[in-house]
Amino acid sequence: MNCEVCQLKELEVEHFEIREVLRCILHTIVFHRALGLVRPKDIDLELFEITYVQCGDMELEKKIDENIEQFISWVEKHPNKKSQICLSFFEERNKQATWFTHRKERLYWEQWHINLNVAQHPKAHSGKSHNSKVVVDPGESALEERMLAEPCLKHLLMRFCSK
Repeated sequence: MNCEVCQLKELEVEHFEIREVLRCILHTIVFHRALGLVRPKDIDLELFEITYVQCGDMELEKKIDENIEQFISWVEKHPNKKSQICLSFFEERNKQATWFTHRKERLYWEQWHINLNVAQHPKAHSGKSHNSKVVVDPGESALEERMLAEPCLKHLLMRFCSK
């Protein structure tokens, strides 16, 4: 199966803009890839004076916000680095079982690479919204396990790394 890779141009953002920029981009991508019934929800971004659409699924919104919080925490721990979030869509299939193993195989069909260069300034803006979550270590395997635990999101995976 071929995997379509979309590499977005690097975005220069201030620390306090990360949350809104990522919400806008990630929700827009997910909205256009949503399968089945969605309840479109317009979101106005006062910071940039634009409107984008979300799927209207509370679990999906929560999952995206959790991953954004993890990314922000990661950026704070790794200042002065260009960062990337990869939003991957995949299908999971059972792989040929051997004696004592039952493995699943991921067939990626689309990946979006979002590159951010975060301007490093003293923490004048915390950017924390009223719905901030407790942040967990953003290790890729732990993140993948959490994403797979949600049945409605089993075809969606986000990860991030430095460049």
